Amino acid sequence: MLQKVQLSNGESISYRKRDGGSQVLLLIHGNMTSSKHWDVLMESLDAKYTIYAIDLRGFGGSSYRQPITSIKDFSEDVKHFVDAIQLKHFSMIGWSTGGAVCMQFVANYPGYCQRLILLASASTRGYPFYSDLGTGNQAALKRASTYQEVLVDLSKTKLVQGFYDTKNVEGLQSIWNALIYTHQQPEPVQYEAYVEDMLSQQNLAEVYHALNIFNISAIDNEIAKGTHEVQHIQIPTLVLRGDRDYVITKQMNDEIMQDLGPCAEFRSLENCGHSPLIDDLLQLTSKIETFLEIGGQNYALKQ
Repeated sequence: MLQKVQLSNGESISYRKRDGGSQVLLLIHGNMTSSKHWDVLMESLDAKYTIYAIDLRGFGGSSYRQPITSIKDFSEDVKHFVDAIQLKHFSMIGWSTGGAVCMQFVANYPGYCQRLILLASASTRGYPFYSDLGTGNQAALKRASTYQEVLVDLSKTKLVQGFYDTKNVEGLQSIWNALIYTHQQPEPVQYEAYVEDMLSQQNLAEVYHALNIFNISAIDNEIAKGTHEVQHIQIPTLVLRGDRDYVITKQMNDEIMQDLGPCAEFRSLENCGHSPLIDDLLQLTSKIETFLEIGGQNYALKQ
C-alpha cells in the first residue's frame, strides 16, 4: 500500500514499506517504472530486511511540482525523504536510472548508505541520448546537447510520450517486450498493473536529458565535464548486469567498474536481460542477500 510523506522542498513522495528486521533497504527505481515494479523483490527478500521503495518525483504517486533538470534533483529528494522519515543507516539498491540516483546520493551524502547495489545501472558517465532532431531520419542521429534536442526527438521521446498521452498499452508493451522483457514476461495481470503504473510518469524527456548530461566520473565527454564526485563513493558496492541486457551495454558497465575502483565488485546475472526481477528472481535475490551479508569482503582484501 502506498504511503506518502511531504518533503521540505514542497514535493510529496509516495513510497511502499515492507516491515522486517533491523537491516534497512532503500530501493530506487528506474525510468518508466516506480516502486510498484519492485513488488516481487520486496516479497522475496529475507524477512530480516525492512524495505522502503519510493516513487521518484514525477513517477507513481509522487508529485511533480518543480520539473527536474538533473539526476541530482532526484538524489536531493532522496535526502529529503530519508530525513523526513528519519532513516540514518541503510543499504541502497538502484535499478537503471535509479543506479545513477543512488551514486549521486552516496557521493554527496557519505555516512548514510552502508552498502550499495547497482542493478543494470546507468553509467557513472551518463546514458547518451541520440536525437533525430525532429527529422525522423535515423541517419541523422546525433548526441543531444540540450533539453530541446531531446524534446523534439521523434524516435524515442515523442514515440514513447505519444504512447503515454494516448494510453497506448500495446505500444508500451511492444517497447518493453523488445528491450526489457526479452526472455520472460510478467504474468498478464501483473504486466497490466506495471503498464498502468508507467502511464503515471510526468517527466520522460526530462529524465532522458538528465541521464544524458549525468557525469560524476573524472572523464569529460562531448556533453558534460566529469565532476569527479565518484571519488567520494567509498563503500562496498555490488554491480549487477544481466548478460542479455539490451539497455545497459557492457561498455557502460565497464565504465562503472573503472570509475568506482576497488570498492566495487561485479557479478553477471546469467540468462537475464534488463529486468532480472522477472527473468530470474531467485538468482537476483541470492546475489543481493549474499552481498548484504558478506559484501565488502572483496573490497577489504583489495586494500
